[in-house]
Amino acid sequence: MFDYIDGKLTFKCPAYIVVEAGGIGYHINISLNTYSLLADQERCKVYTWLHIKEDAHTLYGFADEGERRLFLHLISVSGIGPNTGRMMLSSITPNEIQAAIVNGDLPLIQRIKGIGAKSAQRLVLELQDKLKKEGTGSLIAAPLNTTVREEALSALMMLGFAKQPAEKVLDQAVKSGGTDLTVQEMIKIALKNL
Repeated sequence: MFDYIDGKLTFKCPAYIVVEAGGIGYHINISLNTYSLLADQERCKVYTWLHIKEDAHTLYGFADEGERRLFLHLISVSGIGPNTGRMMLSSITPNEIQAAIVNGDLPLIQRIKGIGAKSAQRLVLELQDKLKKEGTGSLIAAPLNTTVREEALSALMMLGFAKQPAEKVLDQAVKSGGTDLTVQEMIKIALKNL
């Protein structure tokens, strides 16, 4: 529903922030990772995810898109809810979580409060292949694309294709179609060859 909220940071504590945007103050739950990245800013842009339950609508905020993407992966695993996902992101950095899952480092994952042996195994089992496919740079915020090729690559990665095969197909598209292709044309050629 909300992709991000950009506004004045009116309150900040390790558990949540209040961001005023358009005359409305949004109560947003955050991880310690986001808390440390916000530092002492007066204005901030927080990427959000809205959790809807019968008795509450809860906003979760993230300093960048990569942290939000990892959070969504984490909560897709059975037994890992939004609060546990936030606890994980508060315990160790997103990059450390991703590396632990990809490498199957169960002891590191189990050191996180609320994660037992079964949950750690389930995380590795369900997310290891997904995170390997995305690659190590997937937690870096999406760059402002400066070339048609980079924009097409970003779009293909958002569609779920791995980076290396997508790059190869885009390079072939540039060789066959030239550098005058639009983003849409490059993506169409790439989708036919992936």
